[in-house]
Amino acid sequence: MDPPTLGQRVHRLLAPMPKPKPPIDPALLKHEQERAEARQNRLADRITTFAGSMLFVYLHLIWFGCWIGFGVESYPYGLLTMIVSLEAIFLSTFVMISQNRADAKRQVIANEQWRTVQEEDQQNKELLDLSRQILRLTKEVRALAGRDDVRNA
Repeated sequence: MDPPTLGQRVHRLLAPMPKPKPPIDPALLKHEQERAEARQNRLADRITTFAGSMLFVYLHLIWFGCWIGFGVESYPYGLLTMIVSLEAIFLSTFVMISQNRADAKRQVIANEQWRTVQEEDQQNKELLDLSRQILRLTKEVRALAGRDDVRNA
């Protein structure tokens, strides 16, 4: 694999990927690995992470301050308003992508929990069946032991 370019290194510095906190569900890890295989998912995750950071806020404060302070355009700032509106459209899309991702994670965990519940239910049924067999055998042994006591008396 080729070493990362300068742009990729800067991008990783500005928008690092969030790391899951332990304990991590194995099904969720598998889901994350499958999701990370698509380049567009990795890009969307990085943009969402960066847009939700204070660095994003600080850069915008500097950008707006410079735009207005250096008089790039006069009031009412038509171009700035258009740029900010377009940015808002894209960022709201990334928020929805992030919500869809969170929903997918919750669904993976819910599916895994449902599978576990089904396995436990099957085990409980088997244990109940074994308990009934033990009870039946215990009654038979007592019945046989009771007959032996009557014969010996």
